[in-house]
Amino acid sequence: MTKVEAIIRPERFEQVKEALAQAGFAGLNVVSVTGRGVQKGVTYVGRTGERTTVEMLPKVKLELVVRDGDVQKVVDIIVSNSRTGNIGDGKIFLITVADAIRVRTGERGEQAL
Repeated sequence: MTKVEAIIRPERFEQVKEALAQAGFAGLNVVSVTGRGVQKGVTYVGRTGERTTVEMLPKVKLELVVRDGDVQKVVDIIVSNSRTGNIGDGKIFLITVADAIRVRTGERGEQAL
């Protein structure tokens, strides 16, 4: 099992969520986060020429645990539905999961997914 953590643009969240659900990956957790990467924030120039820099940008973090055989499919769905081609599109992290336990039934491993 693998945990997929994806940091994406907030405006792409609904599109990614719907694409994952259509492919059978409805279960996920979502957290609103702020952060920065290569882009190091954004500078805005106001009408008066005043510059304002926002260093920490709003992002959405998706977390889902999938069977190892589904990892590439999930990654492809996230990438194809969140990519704009601009800096700040996000990152995906893949983390090995040793076990999962469904609290209600006690099922373990892939049966708990």
